[in-house]
Amino acid sequence: MNLQDVKTADLSRKRKKRVGCGLGSGHGKTACRGSKGAGARSGTETAPYFEGGQMPLVRRIPKRGFKNIFKKQYSLINIGTLAGLNKKEITPEVLEEAGLIRGRGKNGIKVLGKGELKVPVTVQAHKFSQGALKKIVAAGGEAKVIPC
Repeated sequence: MNLQDVKTADLSRKRKKRVGCGLGSGHGKTACRGSKGAGARSGTETAPYFEGGQMPLVRRIPKRGFKNIFKKQYSLINIGTLAGLNKKEITPEVLEEAGLIRGRGKNGIKVLGKGELKVPVTVQAHKFSQGALKKIVAAGGEAKVIPC
């Protein structure tokens, strides 16, 4: 069998619809756009959510809750992660360099208390959880709050 002997199935390739090529083509005159209305005119485009005049799904579904646009979002990091850094002083720059946070978070860094800390470390962050503070102090370290 050679490459020229290979044939495609008849229905595998569909001919392109050539619109506006005369009445005999079946797609002439209005070029499949209908006779009147916005769809027949040039330059019209409906929004992706438009459902032909039916009440759109976006408006039919009940809205619940509230989105606080003033909410502060912190980059979270655990004590256990800090223990693995093997540094005496941990700052946002050190964390960013290590690839543990990106861009210093939207509103800063918050240290959480998951994990264990055995060596005394000085940690600089924007916020600390109560558990994290206790563990840092218990290990003989210091927690410094940086203003946002």
